Amino acid sequence: MANVVDHDQQWLLNCLSATLDPNHEVRTFAEASLNQASLQPGFGSALTKVAANKEFAVGLLLLKQFVKKHWYEGEDSFEPPVVPDDEKEIVRRILLLALDDGHRKICTAIGMAVASIAVYDWPESWPDLLPVLLNLINNQTNLNGVHGAMRCLALLCADLDDKMVPTLIPAMFPSLMTVVSSPQIYDMYIRSKALSIVYSCTSVLGTMAGVYKTETSSLILPMIKPWMQQFSSILEIPVQPENPDDWSVRMEVVKCLNQFVQYFSSLIKSEFEVVLGPLWNTFISTLRVYEQASIEGAEDSYDGRYDSDGSEKSLDSFVIQLFELLLTIVGNSRLSQLVLENAKELVFHTIAFLQMTEQQVHTWTTDANQFIADEEDATYSCRISGVLLLDEIISSFGAEGYLAIEDAAKRWFTESQTRKMSGTASWWRLREATLFALSSLSEQLLETEETGFESASLKHLIEQLVSDDSQAGPLEYPFLYARIFTAVAKFSPVLSSGTLEHFLYMAMKALSMDLPPPVKVGACRALSQLLPEANKETIQPQLLDLFSSLTDLLIQASDETLHMVLETLLAVVKTAHESPELVESIISPVILNVWALHVSDPFISIDALEVIEAVKGVPGCIHPLVSRILPYIGPILNKPQEQADGLVAGSLDLLTMLLKNAPNDVVKAIYDVCFSAIIRIILQSDDHSEIQNATECLSAFISGGREQVLVWGLDFGSTMRSLLDIASRLLDPNLESSGSLFVGSYILQLILHLPSHMAAHIRDLVAAIVRRMQSAQISSLRSSLLVVFARLVHMSVPNVGQFIDLLISIPAEGHDNSFAYVMSEWTKQQGEIQGAYQIKITTTALALLIASRHNELARVHVQGHLIKSDVGITTRSKAKSAPDQWVMLPLPTKIVGLLADALSEIQEQTLAGDEEDSDWEEVQADTNEKDREFLQSVSISASGRHNDEHLEAMAKVFNEDQEDQYEDDLLSITDPLNQINLANYLVDFFVNFSQSDRQLLDHICKSLNQSQRNAIQMVLQR
Repeated sequence: MANVVDHDQQWLLNCLSATLDPNHEVRTFAEASLNQASLQPGFGSALTKVAANKEFAVGLLLLKQFVKKHWYEGEDSFEPPVVPDDEKEIVRRILLLALDDGHRKICTAIGMAVASIAVYDWPESWPDLLPVLLNLINNQTNLNGVHGAMRCLALLCADLDDKMVPTLIPAMFPSLMTVVSSPQIYDMYIRSKALSIVYSCTSVLGTMAGVYKTETSSLILPMIKPWMQQFSSILEIPVQPENPDDWSVRMEVVKCLNQFVQYFSSLIKSEFEVVLGPLWNTFISTLRVYEQASIEGAEDSYDGRYDSDGSEKSLDSFVIQLFELLLTIVGNSRLSQLVLENAKELVFHTIAFLQMTEQQVHTWTTDANQFIADEEDATYSCRISGVLLLDEIISSFGAEGYLAIEDAAKRWFTESQTRKMSGTASWWRLREATLFALSSLSEQLLETEETGFESASLKHLIEQLVSDDSQAGPLEYPFLYARIFTAVAKFSPVLSSGTLEHFLYMAMKALSMDLPPPVKVGACRALSQLLPEANKETIQPQLLDLFSSLTDLLIQASDETLHMVLETLLAVVKTAHESPELVESIISPVILNVWALHVSDPFISIDALEVIEAVKGVPGCIHPLVSRILPYIGPILNKPQEQADGLVAGSLDLLTMLLKNAPNDVVKAIYDVCFSAIIRIILQSDDHSEIQNATECLSAFISGGREQVLVWGLDFGSTMRSLLDIASRLLDPNLESSGSLFVGSYILQLILHLPSHMAAHIRDLVAAIVRRMQSAQISSLRSSLLVVFARLVHMSVPNVGQFIDLLISIPAEGHDNSFAYVMSEWTKQQGEIQGAYQIKITTTALALLIASRHNELARVHVQGHLIKSDVGITTRSKAKSAPDQWVMLPLPTKIVGLLADALSEIQEQTLAGDEEDSDWEEVQADTNEKDREFLQSVSISASGRHNDEHLEAMAKVFNEDQEDQYEDDLLSITDPLNQINLANYLVDFFVNFSQSDRQLLDHICKSLNQSQRNAIQMVLQR
């Protein structure tokens, strides 16, 4: 474009230049001037004229911001005024004329500006955009124009929808084919951009295929043969080293093929064989280039380099895409058979890609933390991608896949032996890669062993590999030695006891020697895995040396290394139950210091806390451990404002751990030092983490001390008032939800362990819980409070109706009463409640509510199932204009449906689990003494025990499935209701319901879905 500017443009240029001035005042004034000018008519067109001039590219960024703020009124970032239509037309025209700029970065920026406007205007307000771009692409005499148009189309196609693609494909793809198939005319950059557009369009077609199968098939079928042939011609030529532009073209081809395989495998099967040979050529030739460039480091791998558009150019990224395509092919039921006969060769060459690169050797040698992080976090790399492919081969090919893995491991073992004998320095890399592959697949391979397939083969292979490699020196080949330790740990279930004992001894010895960090990393991993199953008599003589070595490592460790050492130390402590004085005196001071130093780091402090908990669990250690801790923790909690960030919350966590399952004298000792301070923290602190942890700690006090908590204090009544004050603060609707997060568990401890003292406060407590629930912003807080209501329902048996009357008498904002509100929330959230204890309590409480036959049940209507819309795909605009609508159901119908869902889920789990007998027991009458004390008349009606093995299996599977992180161990241990056999309970409920009022049950069942009716019918037909 000609560099001719008028007066207004000159002013703009001066302002734009001033925005780059080093003087802050000059910059600020220029930015404010531009912002003010942007509100005036004509600013957009003037800015575009300046921005499109390559000498003043700084304006392009401002133009993009201008479009975002002023182009479209419906945009969230819109600021008035909106650009007039005539000015928009000028901006669009100028930008299109500038797309053939010879400067790549300017051209890219202009393309981004065009794409940002096209989001709003194309195709309705900008119908000539696509014809202009296609004309530029087809004009072989103006390659700058081709470049600009291709870049712009690539940006446009990254944000296509299902309306645009069917129009674009017939218009664009012939031109794209011409570009891709003409390497003599178009450079690799332009061809790769053309392929990226094909990729974007086929991706959208793929997502459309599920809904518009016929339409997408008619669009894709004419494309398959010519594009497969074109892909083949590109992939057939061997990959050349130090040619990242070639890698970029191939990578786009591979990405396109991945989309074809993923979405259109049924259509491409007949043509796909044309691609397999060339794809294999690319795979094999890439390995040779990868070995030279990355593994040996003899050539440039272009690692960490990007093109002008920000796309990665490295060889690694291309290899990863190759693996992703091969994984998709292997996992595709229609195409996997095409590669099955070559599975052994595929596995063999894939393992070669897993060799450590020269850069990895350098990085991991100097930084043990990075070594551990890359290994444990499954960092995006060729090694991880290759393992994922091998995993898919085993999953898809079964026995053939296993044999392919075994065959490749044996071949590489032999090949590495040959290289070793010939003096090749890198022989160990192949051996390490083989062990890495096997170790990464250990879980799948061991599952294969459990089926009886070649039971001795894997054991022999692993023992041969590790015994031969262990002859190599750990100083000379540290990474191989580290991998040996990992392999032994992973395959410990099938290795001989002699092999395990040998490597356990070697791992313990390695920790005490001056060896490279990778070797010690491998030794720690081996110890963590092997110690739990090791002969304790063999370990005891080595404990002192082990503790000494690990504490030395703790002092030197940081970040990831620290996590690993703590994990190893945890395993050692758990084996040291015969040496309590050794454990407490040596480990406690060091680990407490680590905990204190890292108390604000949630990951490391949790690891340290687990080790302290293991020390606590060693017989004879809890009393000296508590005596060591209390003198330090007491002052921290008594002066919380003076402590470093995280120390108070961490100290409360530490105390909670010590209190759980502690002897009474330990609870009393901690009470004397810390109880009053914890009360003050909850009542006075504004730190939510401190409030949460203090609430948990107080719950542990009540669970461990029970009514003695009141007796231990100087003033019985004062302590009880403090506990009620805490409940009042935690249930305050004005307290942020995160501060109240554990109030539900706290209240349950109060009503379970101090029932006679809480009985007089039930009405006020229920009203406060309702208010807290209505203001809660966190779903898990509402769920925990619903568990409190459920427990109160149980405690009101046999007078459940009286508890319902209590709820009816308490008002609730926006609802007829608290009962209507609580049940609306309860029935919405029942399916989201987590934890075996919580699910048992809430599910059985719902059954008790139905069994009460209270008249209010039928008057309450709650949210049922979602009314499905028939308007197709739901967009954000559709969602705003037509929000979800729900069927409203009578409360009894909804509750029966939820109970049927619970029964159905247990039945499904049983089918997936084994049929072993359950040891669960029914709740006995004498466990409810405190409940009777609570509300005068409390008893849980005994129900007939079903001795059916199927029901016992249902109970067992439910128990195993729900043992997760949501379980509240304080409650599950102390509450006798946790012994309920939920499967039997539900069966009894439906049988009794059917016998007492079959007509009502049949009426309710008419409103249930088929799955719910089937679950009920199954138990009634027994």
